[in-house]
Amino acid sequence: MDSMDTTLLDVAGIVRRAKQAINAEKDSQLAKHLGVSRATVSNWVARNRIDFPLLLEKMGRDVDYNWLLMGKGEQRHRPRFCDSPLASGEVEILHNPKTADAVDDRNVTLYDVSAAANLKTLFTNKRQFALGTIQIPNVPRCDGAIYVSGDSMYPILKSGDIVGYKELSSFDNLIYGEIYIVSFCLDGNEYLSVKYVKHSEKEGCVKLVSYNPHHEPMDIPFSAINAMGIVKFSIRRHMIM
Repeated sequence: MDSMDTTLLDVAGIVRRAKQAINAEKDSQLAKHLGVSRATVSNWVARNRIDFPLLLEKMGRDVDYNWLLMGKGEQRHRPRFCDSPLASGEVEILHNPKTADAVDDRNVTLYDVSAAANLKTLFTNKRQFALGTIQIPNVPRCDGAIYVSGDSMYPILKSGDIVGYKELSSFDNLIYGEIYIVSFCLDGNEYLSVKYVKHSEKEGCVKLVSYNPHHEPMDIPFSAINAMGIVKFSIRRHMIM
């Protein structure tokens, strides 16, 4: 675990923002609010590891997760909800461009990516894999939505969440540091990941980084990638009707 890339996991920043959210100045005040010892908070910062379930439970729903965990957006959470026959839950905007995207209430098609060979197949034959449309309030324009599988982006994304994406037409349009759906093939096996995309130290590669520190970063050759889409929003809780 010592070699793990933790550049996206800034626990000191998370602790600082958590104190700001409860109007606390000292680690001891935050520790009391969370029901842990001051030493526990100090250890989180020293090890760059934190108890996410405890933190999110104690901070409450009025604190915006993107702000608390990543320092993006505003401190106070302003909920938006999707409610449709296919999915219902709270919508979180995950892509924060320097130039604001045009937002509007819009219908987004939900696709079954598990039925496609890979993301490229889905992009090419969208109608074949469409499950239906969901009405999303006040979100950026996107090309579709799929279900997330796995816990590599926990707690930002959970398995079963829905993410909306905008297809990437060229690697020249890649925005490093954002969350992407990445479809790639290695040794004849097809993989689909939802991760942060960062610059790689290896020539001809891109680095895929999880938010969950228990997952190691991956250097993937550009030549192995068959399709990508930048994640615009997530529906954090949903139910299938």
